[in-house]
Amino acid sequence: MVGKTPPRTDQALAEEIEPEELAARIGALPGVDRLRAAAGGSAHLVGGIVRDLLLGRERVDIDVVVEGDAAALARDLDPEAVVHERFGTASARFDGLHYDIASARSETYPHPGALPEVRTGGLAEDLARRDFTVNAMAVPLDGGALVDPHGGAHDLADRVLRVLHDRSFADDPTRALRAARYASRLGFEVEEATLEQLRAADLGTVSEQRVEAELRRIAMEADPPAAIALAAEWGLLDVTGDDLALLKRALATLREAPWPALATAPGVVAAVALRAKGGPLQQARTLAAAKPTGASAGVEAAHGHDGTTLLLARAAGAEWVQSYAADWRHIRLEISGDDLMAAGVEQGPAIGRGLSAALKAKLDGEASGRDDELRVALEAAR
Repeated sequence: MVGKTPPRTDQALAEEIEPEELAARIGALPGVDRLRAAAGGSAHLVGGIVRDLLLGRERVDIDVVVEGDAAALARDLDPEAVVHERFGTASARFDGLHYDIASARSETYPHPGALPEVRTGGLAEDLARRDFTVNAMAVPLDGGALVDPHGGAHDLADRVLRVLHDRSFADDPTRALRAARYASRLGFEVEEATLEQLRAADLGTVSEQRVEAELRRIAMEADPPAAIALAAEWGLLDVTGDDLALLKRALATLREAPWPALATAPGVVAAVALRAKGGPLQQARTLAAAKPTGASAGVEAAHGHDGTTLLLARAAGAEWVQSYAADWRHIRLEISGDDLMAAGVEQGPAIGRGLSAALKAKLDGEASGRDDELRVALEAAR
């Protein structure tokens, strides 16, 4: 979303939220009293949780920065906390919420797209390393004013997404995908200079795994195709209008049986967004063009394809794939190789040939019951 920023109104100014109201919203977070008691006066809520508190939005993950030992605090709150020593971060779950706790730090990037090198810092440095101004605010847990050195509250009120520094997308190009995620979720416009910088982002400087990780986050949004469409509009992803239409149909189909057992939203989003040569999207379109004449031909055509490919093929119009996913793939023989050997067939390729023929006949309605299966299998085996 790009365009002129609408004028702010007094009613819209996020920074004018009353301190008492902000404190009440913080106090309503499950586990916050335990966190305060354990952290003393060293902890701040930071990033997305502050943004969402100001917007009055619900959030299930909470980011906390401490000027001290994040790992020790996390373990104090949750003995099973997961600690990432390299980055000075830890994840803890208590009182029904997920808390990401980090030691205040600064980051440097050895080269574009590299993982950051982290060193201990203060709160100001920690906020300065973040992606967008609306995510670079903090609130002290023990009470106090909003910490907003980069004007995030003004941008929040103006519904603007503004990058924090000029090298942000060069340091970590996945932030450009994050911009698409935030802009689509919040309905924010992207500030012009930020747009120019993110258009120059090169996702090729980071691993496919890191790109896929960001796509998985997009997949968890309420409207993933909207974020993918923005990323494509900005030149970050090579996704066509047909791809987006297919993605929308696939995600809608994913809500229907039996697809939740076969595919996931992150897998579908990644398959469409990355459009890997020979990957699930290309295979799905080839599969959708197939016209199997019966159940056995459909099983043969679907053989070897994963759930993501099958779902995309179904969304591309292959109605027979629905029958395969719901019914055909579950059909099993009542007989086994032991039955054929008991009837005099020697162990070897003939056994497989006979069982395959029996299954084909059963799928196509030409064999019903154990006796029919055995008859067809023996004819094929001999």
